[in-house]
Parts: sequence; structure tokens; C-alpha cells
Amino acid sequence: MDWQALWLSVKLSCFTVVLLIPLAIIVGRALAYRQFKGKSWLEALIMVPLVLPPTVIGYYLLVGLGNQSMIGQWVEQLTGQQLVFHFSGLVIASIIVNIPFAVQPIQRVFETIPIDIRDAAACCGMSRLRIFFRIELPMIWPGVLTAVVLCFSHVLGEFGVVLMLGGNIAGETKTISIAIYDSVQAFDFDSAGMMSLVLLLFAVSALALTTSMSKRLGGHRGATQR
Repeated sequence: MDWQALWLSVKLSCFTVVLLIPLAIIVGRALAYRQFKGKSWLEALIMVPLVLPPTVIGYYLLVGLGNQSMIGQWVEQLTGQQLVFHFSGLVIASIIVNIPFAVQPIQRVFETIPIDIRDAAACCGMSRLRIFFRIELPMIWPGVLTAVVLCFSHVLGEFGVVLMLGGNIAGETKTISIAIYDSVQAFDFDSAGMMSLVLLLFAVSALALTTSMSKRLGGHRGATQR
């Protein structure tokens, strides 16, 4: 077991979830409640990482964030650190790749909130901000929980984008998926099997826990409404 690679993967997953979920709540709410020109194109753009090969996304990020790009040069001048082959670049890549896994579940759960509940709260004098925190946010927890688990699990197993943008630098960009690949290349199937088993058990446990909690929250909410 490459514990350093596992820790780096967990760290990357945590950063991605913490930074992406609040953004996904804002975007998911806007897509659920608002109609505007080009909405279907925006939703399609959000879903692109689901169908586009990770290596293609990694290539465009490598070009867009590299030393020859405007963004890459600006970040390097400002911080003295390049984004490519660095942990910060992996965080940006992970956020972009996991946008659909975060936005879609949250958008769907926002769409299940009856409009008359929000209208009744507004008639009672509640502000939009208070409606969001007191009514909407407690009702969307199943979707938020699903988004957290999907994003966290997906980042743990991400390979193509990580390899394209971060390479294979131990302690910096070598995640658990890269470590598994290296073990297979070295014919160390015992190590590869152990690390693969850890990811498999985590994925199955996380999805089972999410499904169970979502059903409980959904049942509790339904009982409360009745």
C-alpha cells in the first residue's frame, strides 16, 4: 500500500468537495428555478465531463493552465508557482471534472421542492436568504450528500486528468490511481490488488451509505409533510 499516494488522493478529494459543493448549490439552484436563454446549452456544457474522455479534458487543461498560457503565466508571476505538475493544478482539474457529479444531484433535489412552500414562506414575510437557509437548505440535504459522496469517490479514482496535468511526482501529484498503474507496470500485482481493493470497498460502502441516508431523509421529510 502506497500510503503517501492514498493520503494525497484523500487530500485532493477533500479540497475538491469543500470548494465545489458550495458552488454547485448556487448553480444547481439557479438552474432549477430560473429560465433563461441558453439554459439548455449551459446544462449541456456542465455535463460534458461525463462523456468527454478524461485525457481530452487533461490536454485542454494542460494547454490552458501551462506556462505558455495567459492564466499559467499570471499565476506563476503572482504566486511564484506553476499550476501544471503541482497539487493546486490537480485541485482545479478535479473541480472541473466533477462539476456534473456535484451540480446534477443538487439541481434535481431543488426541483422537487414545491413552489407553494416557497411562496407561502414569502407571504409570511421571510426574505429570500432566510427561505434558503431555513427551508430550502434542510430539504436538499439528500442531494448534497449524494453530490459529496460522488465527487469524493470520483476524485479518489481519477486517473486520466491527473496523469495529463500532474504527471507522476511522489508526494505532489502521485495519487492512488497513479500508484496502482505504477504497480501494474512493475508487475507488483499484490500491491496493485491491495490498493484496488481499498478503493473498491470504499466506493461500495460510500454508495450504500448514501443510498441508505437518502432514503431515511426522504422518508422523514415525507412523514413531516404529511
